[in-house]
Amino acid sequence: MTYGLIVVPFALVTAVITLATVRHPHFRQRMVASAATALVLCVLTAIFDNVMIALDLFTYPEHLISGIRIGLAPIEDLAYPVCAAFLLPAVLTLVSRERRDAHV
Repeated sequence: MTYGLIVVPFALVTAVITLATVRHPHFRQRMVASAATALVLCVLTAIFDNVMIALDLFTYPEHLISGIRIGLAPIEDLAYPVCAAFLLPAVLTLVSRERRDAHV
């Protein structure tokens, strides 16, 4: 299984849960904040992945990656910070709403 295929379930869960919050208050602001967070996390991931790969702490087998790289790091590594930046606020939105509704 390639790293790109491993990312698919995470991306699908992120998309479904994020879209489940479309009608919740402040969706647009949350998406802007998530996009900014994703950008920062991607930059940090690219930097630190490159450092760790350069130090030979780990490698990626060529046949398991897409071949698209940012420096030494495969582009697939950026999917996880993007998912985290969108998924975590969406989950918090859903959980907060459920807690608020339960107390009414």
